[in-house]
Amino acid sequence: MMFSRGGSGRHARDDRGGRAERPARGSARVPQPPAERPTGPYDVAEAPSGVERLDLGSLQIPAVPDVEIRVQANPDGAVQQVVLVNGENALQIGVFAAPRSEGIWDEVRDEIRKSLFSEGVAAEETDGEYGVELRARVRTADGLTDLRFLGIDGPRWMVRGVFQGPAATDPSRAGVLVECLHGLVVDRGQEAKPVREPLPLRLPKEASDQVHEQQAEPEPAPPAPPTNGAGPGQGPRRRPSPRPR
Repeated sequence: MMFSRGGSGRHARDDRGGRAERPARGSARVPQPPAERPTGPYDVAEAPSGVERLDLGSLQIPAVPDVEIRVQANPDGAVQQVVLVNGENALQIGVFAAPRSEGIWDEVRDEIRKSLFSEGVAAEETDGEYGVELRARVRTADGLTDLRFLGIDGPRWMVRGVFQGPAATDPSRAGVLVECLHGLVVDRGQEAKPVREPLPLRLPKEASDQVHEQQAEPEPAPPAPPTNGAGPGQGPRRRPSPRPR
């Protein structure tokens, strides 16, 4: 299912005025309070009001012009994957449970790097808007593909993003997809969850009802094969033999 909003978008600016300082290796970053961030992702308790968003439960995605929201969901409405698309760029977004006292992106990033290395893929750490990012070039069915992984630690949650396309190697080309990150809202909830467990995402009720309606519609019957005038279980009709004169 796809959600999109047309119009002409504007390119986002980095209001921080510089790169985030890289933490020492092996030290976990304490999540920065959302109130101190110049941009999102925001915790739901700190989210600005008056913004149109697609509510997927644990994630609320702002409606940004020229960004298409592609959602892959199960028949019961549970969302398995969220991808934002703008031109040649795509941004896959996931949100996970984290402890209250410390962030988990450093550990997650290290595991991603080791997993890529085990598959023969070298990954490079670089500084980005939200801290240390990971870049890699992987081989897919479409050929070599550049990926850029980033993580944002929040209060008891972590947002992970994966850029693909020109934005994977040049962050300045991410365009309006950055606005989606800046306006993202996380609703962690109060339920206890294991660390790193994906937070539940669900389609809005209207979209879920639409999916059920589509599934309930009977599929059109395939066209009957040509029978040359014969009925079921019969062979083709034979022309009568000429009667002898």
